[in-house]
Amino acid sequence: MYANWAANLLVCAATLGAVLSCVWVHYEGLTLLSRWMARMHERPMRRRVLYMMLGMLLLHVAEIWIFGLVLWGMLHWPEAGTLVGDPGPTLLDAVYFSAMSYTTVGFGDVVPVGPIRFLAGTEAITGLVLIGWTISFTALEMERFWRVR
Repeated sequence: MYANWAANLLVCAATLGAVLSCVWVHYEGLTLLSRWMARMHERPMRRRVLYMMLGMLLLHVAEIWIFGLVLWGMLHWPEAGTLVGDPGPTLLDAVYFSAMSYTTVGFGDVVPVGPIRFLAGTEAITGLVLIGWTISFTALEMERFWRVR
């Protein structure tokens, strides 16, 4: 366990904020996307599917950026931890690490050390859940497209 309880609590609170933000963004984004797709019934199905897929990808990119910004903020407080293999706490490096965590790819070229490991692990679980939610949404929307067709 890490000795600095303030750092641990801050990382936990920031992680909770990032998770809640991402779930809210995902829910609202899929809701808007679903409503928008229902209004595009006069458009060709291929175009609707393309717009749907691009919309969902943008949602995931936004969620990666949310976690990346939280991580970047945490990296400015040394007690919260650091990224080994990272030349410095740059925003794009934090977003890169966030993308690797969110998608559970985890190349291993950048490794978290300290309390921020909790943020990285929780981001991986959150990414899996939100990607699964997207897959479910896609299946339901495609079923609706094919039923209308």
